[in-house]
Formats: sequence, C-alpha cells, structure tokens
Amino acid sequence: MIAVYPFEWIDSLLLQTLNPEKTNIRDLSENDLTRIAENLSRELQKIPVQLKCQIFTLQKKKQIRLLVCKYHSSLVYLLDNAIEYQKSTVFQTGILYGIIETVISALDDLLAFVESRYSNYLSLDARAPLSYVLVFRKEILLRLEDIKDKKIVNEKNSQITDIVFAALSDPGLNEPECKFTYRKILYYKALLKQLEAVTDTQERAGLFSGIDELLIEMNFNYHPYICYFINQIEARIASKESLIDQINELLHYYKELSQLPSNKKISFDPDRQNIKDALENWLSQEIVYMEKKLELALKTNSGDLKPLHNRTLNDKIECDLSADQIALILRATDEARVVKARSMNYFFKIIVPHLSTPFKKELSYHSVRSKSYTPEDRDKEKAIQTLERIIKKIKSY
Repeated sequence: MIAVYPFEWIDSLLLQTLNPEKTNIRDLSENDLTRIAENLSRELQKIPVQLKCQIFTLQKKKQIRLLVCKYHSSLVYLLDNAIEYQKSTVFQTGILYGIIETVISALDDLLAFVESRYSNYLSLDARAPLSYVLVFRKEILLRLEDIKDKKIVNEKNSQITDIVFAALSDPGLNEPECKFTYRKILYYKALLKQLEAVTDTQERAGLFSGIDELLIEMNFNYHPYICYFINQIEARIASKESLIDQINELLHYYKELSQLPSNKKISFDPDRQNIKDALENWLSQEIVYMEKKLELALKTNSGDLKPLHNRTLNDKIECDLSADQIALILRATDEARVVKARSMNYFFKIIVPHLSTPFKKELSYHSVRSKSYTPEDRDKEKAIQTLERIIKKIKSY
C-alpha cells in the first residue's frame, strides 16, 4: 500500500496559494476564499481518518513512532509558517484575516489530535509549535503575576522568587528561533504548580526556606540561582569569628543539603549539572580548603587567627585518661559507627584539639591517631574499665 501524504492540500494552500512571496494574495476573489474555507472544513474531517488508517496498517511500534513524529513535525512546520504569514499586513484585515485564522485553527486542531491520540509515540524533546509556545508564555506571565500577589514573609524569599520569575518569564520564549520543547513546557508547568502551592507563613528553623527546598527538589539548576545560593552561604560563613565556626557552619549546610531530595530526571537546564550535586561539590571543596587553612593556622599560630587560638586554649575538656587511652576509645567509636564522620582522620582532627589530659594540655591529633594503632595491654584494660564505669552509671539511671 502506497501511503498518501494527508496534508497535501493544506501544504499546497499554505506554502503556495497563501504565501505572500509566491502569490499576489490580493488577486484572490471572494469566491476563491469561500472555496478555501469550505475545503479546509472538509480536510479537517478527512485528515484524522487518513492518519488513523495509515497507522492502523502498521505492525511495528518503531514504524508507528516514525510516522507519527514525521506528521507531527510537518504540522509544527506548517503552523509556524501560518503564524509568520499572519504578521504580514495583507492578512491583517478583511476576509484574508479570517482565512489565515481559519487555517491556524485547523492546524491547531490537527496538532491537538495527533498529540492527544498518539502521545506515547512523540518525543518530549521535540520542538513545540510557535503558536503553542506563545499561548503558553501568556499563561506563564499570568500565573507569575498571581504568585507575586501572594504575601512573601521575608526579604530572602522575595529575592529567590525574583530570580525564579526572571527565569520563567524569559523573553526568549517569544523568539521564533527559540527551541522550546514539550519537556521544558512540562517542567515549567510543574514548577509553577509547586510554587503556587508552597507557602512560608513563618521563619523556618532550618538553613533552607520552603522555596529553597522546592527548587532543589525540582532541580532548578538556573545559574543565577546557584550563584545567589552560594553567595548567601559565603555571607553566613564570613560572619563567623573563627575557622572552626566556619567549618562547622559549612558542615551544617552540607548535612542539611544531603538530606534534601532532588529529582535527577527533570531539570530547568538539561545542559547543566544537577543543582544538588553542584552545591554539594562546592561545599565539599570549601570544607577541604577551610580544613587545610585551619591546619596551617594551628602550625603557624597566625596572629590574625587569634580568636581561634584563644578558643582552642580556653575551651578544652580534661579527660581522666592518657592520650593512648583516648586514642583507643575514639578509634573504637569511629569503627563501631557510633559517629559517622567523613573519615577517621577527620574525626580525630575535629575532636582531639578540644581535649587535654592531666599531664598534657596540647594534644596532636596526628600523634593520638597513630597511638590508636599500637595499643599496649594496660591501656586497653584502662579503656575497657572506663567504658564499664560508663555502662554501670547508665544502668543506675
């Protein structure tokens, strides 16, 4: 069976008869325009039947998918041309205006039929027709205005929503050369729906606002938002007096961020890294940098880090154990996963500087850690006795 091109008449009408560059449109008589309108009505009834017959004869899904995609792209192309013609002055008034409107309406109906009937065979990465994008853009702007009218309780949320609104109301949507896919339209609709639902009625105890959590979950990897997020963390870190406080703040951010969900199957920008991965990578690099800076500060006792030095000296906890016994208990605590540090070395680095013994005020975490691997029997016995005393005390509560 030889397949017939179902859009042959509409294709010829649009690309030849109604093309201002190939035909003197003004020479068309009212009778011609009447016949065009009548034929359009017949074609609109005939084409869906032809499409269904052609698809029904195919056996393989791959063949159906290829045919549906081919006809869908043809309709998008014809519809885009019709919208471009509509901008011409010759189509602005009179019966020609009504004809081009009828053509656009017919193509819209055919496109809607293909998309609804054969949606399973269409790619979400296919370019959406310009008419659909223009209508969708109007919908976006209206919904954004409604969201803006909602009360935002703090300045931070206001700044975030301004960034989101700038991204969603991008004027590039109105440009014919802009490739706006169905996947992107679905993402915009889902994000708008979530934004309409989220409400921050009060200040939150956590580091992230409700809008932050939503945008991370929706993988809103818009570059200006990522930069804004990082700037906010940097400002909060800079407000801390000592390096230890700064590292603790970074770790706090890292912990809370790691607990947030983020959908890796969707994204605002498919060409960019997942937002949670990008932020976690930035935080981990900052933590490594700060730790090295702290290590250097402790070695050099730098004058500009005096708040850190004073805190290290004044805030120590004295343990009634030797350094060897402390080492054993800390190593066992880490290996038993009572605490979950990034590494044993990191665990010793954070804990040991805050401890002292009756005989030694300054403990090196390197030295203490190395002693945990060469324990003497008397130190193991003393550590066990200490833990048994703790167990006995807990049982007495």
